[in-house]
Amino acid sequence: MLRRYEMPWRRAYELYAAIAWASDLLWLLAVGLPGWVHPRLALPLAVLCLVLCLRRLGQALRVLTLRASLVGRAMQTIDTLALARWCKAPEQVFLGFGFEWQPQHSQRLYELAKIDYRPLLTPPRVLRWLGYARPPQPDAEIGLPYLHGVEPQEHALYRPLQNFEGGTLLVGTTQSGKGVALATLITQAVRRGDVVVILDPKNSQRLKRVVERACQDYREPGTFLEFHPAFPERGVRLDFTFNWQKPTEIASRIQSVLPPDTGGAFAAFAWDAVNVVVQALVELEERPNLRKLTQAIEGGIEPLLERSLARYYAQQLGLDWREHPTVKKLLDDARRGKLKRPSEAASAELLALVSFYEHHLPAAQRTKVLDAQVRTFRHNREHYQKITANLLPILSMLTSGDLGRSLSPDPFDPDDTRPIMNFEKIEHAGHVLYMCLDALPDPAVATAIGALALADLAARAGMRYNLGGGRRIALFVDEVANVINAPLIELLNKGAEGGIYTTCAMQTLADLAERLGSEHAARKALGNFNNLIALRSKDRPTQDFIIETFGKTAIHTLRHGLSVGADAHIGDFSSSHSTTVIEGLEERIPADMLGKLPNLQYFASVSGGRLLKGRFPIIEPAP
Repeated sequence: MLRRYEMPWRRAYELYAAIAWASDLLWLLAVGLPGWVHPRLALPLAVLCLVLCLRRLGQALRVLTLRASLVGRAMQTIDTLALARWCKAPEQVFLGFGFEWQPQHSQRLYELAKIDYRPLLTPPRVLRWLGYARPPQPDAEIGLPYLHGVEPQEHALYRPLQNFEGGTLLVGTTQSGKGVALATLITQAVRRGDVVVILDPKNSQRLKRVVERACQDYREPGTFLEFHPAFPERGVRLDFTFNWQKPTEIASRIQSVLPPDTGGAFAAFAWDAVNVVVQALVELEERPNLRKLTQAIEGGIEPLLERSLARYYAQQLGLDWREHPTVKKLLDDARRGKLKRPSEAASAELLALVSFYEHHLPAAQRTKVLDAQVRTFRHNREHYQKITANLLPILSMLTSGDLGRSLSPDPFDPDDTRPIMNFEKIEHAGHVLYMCLDALPDPAVATAIGALALADLAARAGMRYNLGGGRRIALFVDEVANVINAPLIELLNKGAEGGIYTTCAMQTLADLAERLGSEHAARKALGNFNNLIALRSKDRPTQDFIIETFGKTAIHTLRHGLSVGADAHIGDFSSSHSTTVIEGLEERIPADMLGKLPNLQYFASVSGGRLLKGRFPIIEPAP
């Protein structure tokens, strides 16, 4: 069954018909009341004229109302108190104002794309007469106003919170409204009482103010926490290696710092190098942190190995193990230079201890942890440095200066009174953590910090998944192309099972493809998002990705045909006219329209294909 074809973008011809029927009604009343026409004839005709007049007037008003809505909607500002009134139900997510996009809206949009809409705009006086109370979009604003005007009636948009378990993607070019959208969603998460973690590579001051004010309005004092690499004194210290169930988790966490396109062999060796150090520190009953790991990888395994062997011999041979005849002989040989020295950092005592472990200790008494350390010790130093070249610079940046004291906190430092936090403490206390990564002056460090934070959070999600329970965590990542890594993809894929709701924002598909190595890898990562909110986007591959998500619908196309013919006989003439309505499948939203969206306006695919057209209000703190 074909949908009825409509064309509202025209003159309201029905109004002319309504005026004509009203004139007929008045004439019948004028001739019927004096009795010039018999009442039995005049009265039914007058009633018929009234009915037809009202019918045509209703049709005309519908056309005029649709045309009136073409002026769009100006940007709207609401305070946090007004937002609270709109967000009364905690299990509903407020998505601004708009309407659900239906096939008739696509039809109207395709028809508008064929014509110049400006002659159809309604004068302001007529707008007020039609009850258009909201201010129209000013001409100075970016974007076409009629994209929101294809539907005259808008309402508050809500979707159940459970629809956002599978991850939400915000796509939009710069200054299109991603920050405002994030502010709206973050404020609601704070109000719900969620644990909120925000990764902001560019340090948006406005977003930070909104989050701070939301914490003041809806949460207890001290809820808001800040981390900023450039201003460590006003924030907290974060220990990304504090929480773990298996030592190998720390190695995987550090490996996530490497770029996604790092070769498999190099990444595997980097993981092994970190794991050897972590296992050694655990055996020595020391808590691993970034600074200790960096010192062992950059400076060499020798100090750790010497301490590990001395501790092991004390356990196996007793406290007087140095008096063992073989050990004493090896020590004497080492001091005389009879033992080969693999590196300059190896002391004579270490050479003797390693030689005793390799040649005089029974295989049954050896341990995998010590075997790994000895293997690293015997490894060619030059080759070791080459194969860890991708890892060492990043670790050095993360452990130098004030940043090192912030990411490798010393709880016994009397001069540093900043709180030491980790994601377990943040979760249990219900904090809101705002992490500015400071990507503009130092993108490499920003990427590394973000990758570590996401890896630690993914590990926390695994613990929650295994143990159950825990407060809901809302994770927001702005400029996701700067920090995306395997742990974030795992969070998108499986994080909902651990109670983590993830929202990411990006500008273009190309940014993500550059980070991940290919467009195929980027699309694979984006496939983990169940919801898509698309603001203005100028990049064609990004537009194609968005419209593919939105799907297609049937669009009616009106075709006119005219033919004229004549033969040789005078007066013989023929003509014909035909009108055909053709139905074909087209994109629900034309791709080029995504580049013409006004600021703060969006198309969204949520809840398994439900398409929304909406606009986000600007949230300002209440006075």
